[in-house]
Parts: sequence; structure tokens; C-alpha cells
Amino acid sequence: MTSAAPQGQPFRLSMLVRDRHYRSLLIQAAVFILVMLAAAWLVNNTVQNLARMGKTFDFSFLRNRAGYDIPFTVIPYDPGRSHLRAAMVGLANTLLVSALGCLFATIIGVLAGVLRLSGNWLVSRLVGTYVEIVRNVPLLLWILVVLAVFTEVLPGPREYRPAGPDGTAAASMLLGAVAPTNRYTAIPRLAIDNDPGAVVLGGLRIDAVLLAFALGLAAAFCINHWVRARARARQQATGRRPATWWITLLLFAAPILLLSRIFAVHLVRPELKGFNFAGGINLDNAFVVLLLALSIYTGSYVAEIVRAGILSVSRGQAEAAAALGLRPRSIMGLVVLPQALRVIIPPLISQYLNLTKNSSLAIAVGYPDLRATLGGTTLNQTGREMESMIVMMGIYLAISLTISAVLNVYNVRIKLKER
Repeated sequence: MTSAAPQGQPFRLSMLVRDRHYRSLLIQAAVFILVMLAAAWLVNNTVQNLARMGKTFDFSFLRNRAGYDIPFTVIPYDPGRSHLRAAMVGLANTLLVSALGCLFATIIGVLAGVLRLSGNWLVSRLVGTYVEIVRNVPLLLWILVVLAVFTEVLPGPREYRPAGPDGTAAASMLLGAVAPTNRYTAIPRLAIDNDPGAVVLGGLRIDAVLLAFALGLAAAFCINHWVRARARARQQATGRRPATWWITLLLFAAPILLLSRIFAVHLVRPELKGFNFAGGINLDNAFVVLLLALSIYTGSYVAEIVRAGILSVSRGQAEAAAALGLRPRSIMGLVVLPQALRVIIPPLISQYLNLTKNSSLAIAVGYPDLRATLGGTTLNQTGREMESMIVMMGIYLAISLTISAVLNVYNVRIKLKER
């Protein structure tokens, strides 16, 4: 950063040395030029070395036929598609496990962070033990531990079949709907009886059910924003804020329930038919193992961040809220946590970035993420190691910068406004 430019003085070459403002600009420009020259030298040297090895530096291989199968895909794919499509599949898999990992790690971390401050000695010590053990062991080892549990401890699908004279099974489903096995994890799936198909908007085919739910929730969000604004205005005018929680609950629940009834959306539970479960979704255990390990490991760090954020709030705040008659749960939700968020968000951004980058350890369980597709099979088939690495680095950099930008915007919104 530089100081403000001097006002009312004509520019002279001697100011590049004597004036602090222009001297700073000159140094920054010189450093930028040196960095660019170094980068150009490295690129030119790399291209020449590749040419001596009989290789060219281009990305046309991304349009060639991939020819390999990917066992877990979020978007449509078949071996006849291009390497670019295979990379997109890997990217979608990376984004899926990263997004769900951030969600579950946040839930685990917030609960653990709050419980570690509990007045119950046993609860706080148990949570403290979880945090200290998990975060002090490398993530790769936790991935292998969870993988060993899934492959060695969990029952096979046939063990869910009732057997014996009393008709009991060796294993039972969790909550009557989830069946973890040593081959896959069977979970319920959503089914739609009245599916209207797809609609075409701007040349894109969009599922009508998804579009209806998105529009319903968007409308609920806008109306809720208006309701909260009116509540704030009334609070400023009268000193009393009307209760709006039930309006918010109704606004978001009503379109979901109404659209679910219109389209006849319901859950289909997995059932054991023959040697496998059918009816639901059989999740690849590689995905489940990686998701669990990332969530548990990152959750331990988030717990410490939440604990530090809560402790940063002055104890007098909670005591003042208690003196006003608020209950402990209300004090935590309305007084302590909102203030602690200003301390929690910046380090939480780093943990989300770490989780996203740590998802590249999926190679340990065979999950087909971006590194496994573009940086694995595609790289080995085409021999384009330099191009593949550059594309992967660019994608990971874009993901990290996007996460950081979004959370920084949220951080700016909630931070204290100083005058």
C-alpha cells in the first residue's frame, strides 16, 4: 500500500527517488517486472526442454477421447467422452465432497466448541479428548482408520437379511433407513410421482421441479427480508421488536410442503432384494469414508475456533443478558454467538480452504476427484504432466479464491462498523 499522492505538485523525475509515494510506485513496478521476467524465463525454458523431449505445450489433449470409466459421477459421463469432461466429473466430485465436508465440519465444530465450554465436567472433558486426539493425528491416518472400519468392521449386505428361527438379522439399518455395509452405504432417495419434466430457459433444459423449489425459496427469502426490515423499523419506532420467527418458519416451510404435495415428492427407503439393496441410493464407500474423515478432522479445528470466539466475548455481556431475564440458550444464540462470529469467521475461512485442498487425499481411498481424473488417469494416458498440473493448480486456486471472497463478503457484513 502507498501513501496518498501529493497534491498540487508537478511531476519531476527526481520525485521517483525523493518522494515516498512515487518511490513506492517505482519499487512496486520494478518488482512486478522482475517477477514477470522470471515467469517468462521459466515458461520459455520449460517449452524448450519439452521441445527437446519431442513434446509440445498445448491443451488440445483435453478434447481427445478419455476412454476410461469413472465409478462415482455427479454429472453424466461415459468413457466415450473427452478428457475435459472427465476433468469436469472430477471437479464436480471434488466440489461435492468439499461442500458437504464444510457443512458437516461446521455442525460438528460448533457443537463441540459449545459443549467444551459446558459446565458439565464429563461432557467438556469428552469433547476436549476428541479435539486433542483428532487434530494431533495426520488426516491421512484418519482416512485410513475410517476406511479400515468400513471394510473390516461393517457387515456385508446379506447380513441385513432376517435369518434364524426367530427371523432376526445380524445387522439392522440405522433409523430404519440407512444401511452402511462393507461395500457401499445404502441411503433413501427422493422420488417424484408427478414429474412435469424439464423446461427450456435461454436454451438450457432445467428440471421443472428444481426450478419450482428454487423460485419458492427465493420468494420466501425476499418476503422474509421485507418482514425483518419492517420489524426493525417498528423496533426503532416503538422500542419493541415483534416476533418474526414464526413468520420465517412459515415462509420457508410452506412452499416446501406445498410443492412436495403438488409433485408428490416422497422418500424411497432402500430394501434388500437378492444380494444387494435396491430402491434407494448405494453410495460408494470411498465417498463416505473421505467425507467422514474430512468432517471429523476439520470439525476438531472448527471446535477450537468456536471456543476461542466465544471466550473472546466479554463475560459481562452474558451476565447483562442474564440480568435481563434471558435463558442460557437465548443468551448463547442472541448475545454471545453473534458477537463471536466476528472472531470466528476469519480463521474459519482458512479451515474451509484447508478442507477443500485436503480433499485431494482422496487417492488414499480411490475416490475419483479432480486429482484422480485429470491429475491421475488423464495425465498417465496423455503424458501431459505440465499442462495437467497447470490446469489443476488453476482450478484449485479458483475454488480457494471463490470461497475466500464469499466468506470475506460475509465477514465484512457482520464486523463492527467503526466510525
